[in-house]
Amino acid sequence: MNGSLSSEEIAQERRARARHRRAALLLVAPLVAFILFAFVAPIASMLYRSVYNPDVVELIPETLENLREWNADDAPGAPPPAEIRSTMARELRTLAETRRAGVLAAAVNRAYPGASSLVNATARKMRSVKEDDLSASGAQLLDQADRRWTQPHLWHAIMEVGAVHTMNHYLTALDLERSRDGKIRPRESARIYLQLYGKTLGNALIITVLCLVLGYPLAWYLSQAPARKARMLLILVLLPFWTSLLVRTTAWIALLQTNGVVNTVLRALRIIDEPLTLLYTQTATVIAMTHILLPFMILPLYSVMRGIDPSFMRAAMSLGSRPLGAFLRVVAPLTLPGLSAGALLVFIISVGYYITPALVGGTDGQMISNLIAFHMQQSNNWGLAAALGSLLLALILVLYWTYDRLVGARNIRLG
Repeated sequence: MNGSLSSEEIAQERRARARHRRAALLLVAPLVAFILFAFVAPIASMLYRSVYNPDVVELIPETLENLREWNADDAPGAPPPAEIRSTMARELRTLAETRRAGVLAAAVNRAYPGASSLVNATARKMRSVKEDDLSASGAQLLDQADRRWTQPHLWHAIMEVGAVHTMNHYLTALDLERSRDGKIRPRESARIYLQLYGKTLGNALIITVLCLVLGYPLAWYLSQAPARKARMLLILVLLPFWTSLLVRTTAWIALLQTNGVVNTVLRALRIIDEPLTLLYTQTATVIAMTHILLPFMILPLYSVMRGIDPSFMRAAMSLGSRPLGAFLRVVAPLTLPGLSAGALLVFIISVGYYITPALVGGTDGQMISNLIAFHMQQSNNWGLAAALGSLLLALILVLYWTYDRLVGARNIRLG
């Protein structure tokens, strides 16, 4: 038949389609590799690191292996057998010789306050003991070094921090803890993480609202201005992107410090008698971050407003509406896509901001990202830092899902 294809032509067409698919895959392969390397792999590593805790088991492997066979119920209130304590004494001596006792001390101290000095001091004492003496009477030497080694609570803490896989980091990040009978309860010590999460979300919301209040009228003015004037003003809006973030933040330090520009001007105008405490406060964090993130609100709004036909306003006014009523009823609903995109962008960026709160916020203006950096750089508690980061990621995803559901449902109703 004339309209039919031969088997050879069909095979050629299939081969051509396969070549097109391979070419398309080769074109997107660099992007896929970049996404896997720069986003998927770090996030997967963070999620795994939040439950993976190999540090302690690498330091005292024999002690932890023996402790797994110890049943504290057989002799309530008694420490582990002498063999286990002797093994601990030998491994403390090895850690002292390799200068790694401090790592174990810091890890155990998180579950047993005061263990840092205990482990370090005992390791130094064990270092001066001969290996043969430790094998013969290691348990006795350990008990003589500090009587706390006879307390079963300390050994339970060592078993707790020695677990290779644990959910304790997430419990700590949620201001919870596991009691000795295995029940989860609120932490008895300082509860700071949930409060800091709430503070971070509150600051992000305030910054988003301020960016909206400042950016909406400016974006509308830019969209209605003549092309040449709009281009000049848009350059001023984009100017902060051409300046280093560190420079912009440092400029706010010069403006807000006690003898800075703001206090100097206010005192010169006799508005205040004493300098205001502006720097290293939550207010400084909000002001500096609002200035830095304002372009992220203006640009989405401007791109949407620029496409709104000016005749809509004129038509509404010709039908008897006042300018403000025409804007609120006709133009404002059309700007909602830009408004929601800008608000979401500013909110998500501000939740994870680190440099600006660290430089101008001080103790009062810190956000959860600063605490994550502290645990990574200073306390070396990578597991807790990963758990805090994972919870922050989950929180952002939940907020984005909620936003998508609300905005998507609204768009369906408008459609």
